[in-house]
Amino acid sequence: MVVEVLEKIKKLDERELLSYWIGGEYEEAETYLKLAERAKELGLPKEVYETFERLGKESKDHGDELYKIYREKYGDELVRVNAPSIEGTHVLGKFWKVEDLEDVLQNAMEAEKLAETIYRKLAEETDSEELKKVYLYLADVEKGHYERLRALYEWRKKKGLL
Repeated sequence: MVVEVLEKIKKLDERELLSYWIGGEYEEAETYLKLAERAKELGLPKEVYETFERLGKESKDHGDELYKIYREKYGDELVRVNAPSIEGTHVLGKFWKVEDLEDVLQNAMEAEKLAETIYRKLAEETDSEELKKVYLYLADVEKGHYERLRALYEWRKKKGLL
């Protein structure tokens, strides 16, 4: 899957890439906010839903930052991009009961790691210093998300909740 996504992304021009990233950040934000709502509904500890809420807010903020850059260069209308999402919303559908949290966290960590790997690979392969900086920034963002999810996973495991 990594190779497939990477190949599609590499074919996009800068405007398409920005559109892709913006859509991905907003999709990720929506997913994390829905995970937070579900965690509250299930009566999970506040550490769980607060982590999801924080990740959702950060993803939205990153989408807003990228959209600001996009509007300055290309105007308001995003380009439609036909490329698979790096961090799909498939994680959300598996969260029906408390026991599902372990799988949700593992899938979310996997998606964040995948995103980081792809962004670092793109940074290695681009000749544009500007794009390289953006790719590395996004890779660091995804790494931070992974670390937060891993910390939550480890905390739950230590408490004997996983």
